[in-house]
Amino acid sequence: MAPRSSTPPRPDPSDAPRGPRPWLALSVATLGGAGLSPKAPGTVGTLVALPLGIGLQALGTPWLAAAALLLLPAGIWAANRAIAWWGDKDPQAVVVDEAAGLFLALLPALPEWPWWGAAFLLFRLFDILKPGPVGWLDRRLTGGWGVMADDLAAGAMAGGILLAVRLVLASG
Repeated sequence: MAPRSSTPPRPDPSDAPRGPRPWLALSVATLGGAGLSPKAPGTVGTLVALPLGIGLQALGTPWLAAAALLLLPAGIWAANRAIAWWGDKDPQAVVVDEAAGLFLALLPALPEWPWWGAAFLLFRLFDILKPGPVGWLDRRLTGGWGVMADDLAAGAMAGGILLAVRLVLASG
């Protein structure tokens, strides 16, 4: 009789219950792997999105707004597939929502480091603390919509504050 191995047999990938790995969806969902960071994946994803947002802003506000708008369906699609793949209702590795939210926060920002930093910090603060509508959306919506909506609300709130500051500065 052959000795028993202490390791279980390798599963056949063709028998995987989830099917083949959705590479494109997971790449979009994790912003090219940024969301796979073992520490603070949301912050890492936001840091990855920041230079992209700054570059889009340099092309013009319509480019930044268009990117935020296009990330919504792309993010919903990718998040839905990541949720199905990982079996988690809101996987921390999904950070495409951070990019969409940050892009909204950057819309009223002046093209200067203090404004970019303020957009980043306010967005992360609202995304983490989930005040008011951010928390409401986070608790009520599920799937890809749920993943994306709270970050869009956090970005809109951060952008609203930056817009208010700009208006105050312009009037005084």
